[in-house]
Amino acid sequence: MNFGAFARKKLNLLALMVMAAFSLAAVPQGAMAQEEAVQAATSVAEGDVVTEPAAPGFDYYGPEMIKGQPTPSDEDLWASMNFQAQHTETGEYALWMHDAILIPMVFIISIFVLFLLLWVMFRYNKRANTVPSKTSHNTVIEVVWTVIPVLILVVIAVPSISLLAEQYKTPPEDAITIKANGYQWYWGYEYLDNGGFEVISNMMPESEALDEGLPPQLAVDNRMVVPVGVPIRLQTFGADVIHSFGIPSLWFKLDAVPGRINEKMLIIDEPGIYYGQCMELCGARHGYMPIAIEARPLDEYNAWVQSQPGGMTRAQVEALESAPAVEDAESAEDAAEAGDTEAVEEAEVADNAAEAA
Repeated sequence: MNFGAFARKKLNLLALMVMAAFSLAAVPQGAMAQEEAVQAATSVAEGDVVTEPAAPGFDYYGPEMIKGQPTPSDEDLWASMNFQAQHTETGEYALWMHDAILIPMVFIISIFVLFLLLWVMFRYNKRANTVPSKTSHNTVIEVVWTVIPVLILVVIAVPSISLLAEQYKTPPEDAITIKANGYQWYWGYEYLDNGGFEVISNMMPESEALDEGLPPQLAVDNRMVVPVGVPIRLQTFGADVIHSFGIPSLWFKLDAVPGRINEKMLIIDEPGIYYGQCMELCGARHGYMPIAIEARPLDEYNAWVQSQPGGMTRAQVEALESAPAVEDAESAEDAAEAGDTEAVEEAEVADNAAEAA
């Protein structure tokens, strides 16, 4: 033990004796001091630690906030056959490409091919052409039916490549990391940047879901809560077999493979509840492991995090990680001031660590 650490321990002992004497003289104010301590926030500065406040209250969204789910055919036949409304920038671009480029192109080509078939059937049948044509080549037609498909593919390729690049964009360094673990047959959501706790999500019984006004076979007991408008580094992992994490209304699908971690960036546009399912055949109860994401504003997300066992906001995690570096820096500085020349270098290293934290 160096001299600085020893001196600090002696000073701490003296401070405790003074505080004990003061507390005996201030007994009438004990109740008031205790009440104030309960309301104080946690802080780590110059070795002082005060009590952490109670976690903010949190209420989950009700069925009125459902934004992403399949549409029954008896409610809207066209919507039941089409893509769900999109709530991410990538999803909106992909839906635009489908509706504005692919569908019109498919429709025009189908009508054109149908016209050619009917024209050939009626114009060049046996009754209309008793003497068949002996033409074997037509240069113009061969050039046309080669060039036009190439142009069509080029028109499709430009937005397709942009969409692929957008879907696999690398998350920024400050993205919130959440890991979705696929189990047989349920999901577990691990919040790696918020204390490392895991939320286990199972399908809610049908009767219970109906009582709460939630869709059967999609509602779950514990939703995956995420922040709105914040980049999320969503990782997937298969704990036993291959699963697939898919949310149609967020244009998100990523396989969960045993022994390998996959990741993609997800940014949700607006608060709400978004449903999905495992999209890879994973066993007997593959159809009974739905996904429910509840997107909340960042302050409400932080409130939910603090309501979970071991949950901490990123600010709390950073403060906790920086505390040892600050303490080491102070210990090294004390040793250097006491004349320990070997501790000077240690003090500099600790100062750099504290600044980095």
